[in-house]
Amino acid sequence: MNERSTHPTDDAPTAANLEYRVAHLRDRLARGDSAELGVRVEARGPGVLLTGTVPSAQCRDRVLAAAEEELAGVQIHSDILVAQTDSPDHAEELS
Repeated sequence: MNERSTHPTDDAPTAANLEYRVAHLRDRLARGDSAELGVRVEARGPGVLLTGTVPSAQCRDRVLAAAEEELAGVQIHSDILVAQTDSPDHAEELS
């Protein structure tokens, strides 16, 4: 799990404000160019957890950049995986 560089400040967001910002991020991810629906965004205490699978490292970077922009001042934990799209390195044996 990765932690992003956004750290809470003295005027940390309230729980209601954080939920609103999380909902706005979810909407932004769903409506954006990538229409990324494979990422879950959950408020966890004073921070936010991002989980899921994306098709590329560039897509993951776009999701993290959007999260940092929408959730400035909030601790962001990322557990976003990049799907393997490479060809298998060996033949599959069927019995």
